[in-house]
Amino acid sequence: MSDRRTEIVRAATRVIARRGVRGLRVGELAAEAGVSTSLIYYHFTDRAGILRETLEFIGERADRYTAEPDRENPGNDPRTELEQALLLELQDAAEVRENSTAWGELRASAVFESSLRDDLARATHSWVHEIAGLLGRTHPAGTAPAHAASAERLTALLEGLSVRWLSGSLSLDQARRLLGEAIDAELAYARAGHGRSD
Repeated sequence: MSDRRTEIVRAATRVIARRGVRGLRVGELAAEAGVSTSLIYYHFTDRAGILRETLEFIGERADRYTAEPDRENPGNDPRTELEQALLLELQDAAEVRENSTAWGELRASAVFESSLRDDLARATHSWVHEIAGLLGRTHPAGTAPAHAASAERLTALLEGLSVRWLSGSLSLDQARRLLGEAIDAELAYARAGHGRSD
């Protein structure tokens, strides 16, 4: 993606996080990105194109900050990698807050804007698949369907905890603790023989 295009998508993420998807106006986006509206239409054709690229940008940015290696413990075990991939979605960093808020706004808007649903479903599926893969490495005796179900539960819980944290209903420490307990519960459930490939 070109630098100009990236800056427009970065600006769209900021606007969506502040005003929601319905509040995204091309004129405001142009001002936020420091470009003309014609340049936005040149790069993205229409509003749906802007939203699609913004959703992709949010996913790629989350991939970067959740994949940051644990510098103090290189070569982590699979369980630690799983925990890290999920818990790094709950950190008090401006980029994470903005990303999580924009993701939540896009998800909420998909209820009313069917054009967002397919792209959002693909992004969600990709995230669930990634977490299921980490669960598979953590518990190799389990089945792919069991790992996928566990990943669905954990990612859905994470989204809910994130919304509660961002809205002030839950402290960051409490959200992280609850997510950690859910990871422990999912792994205990798997070790108890649920979803085993015997």
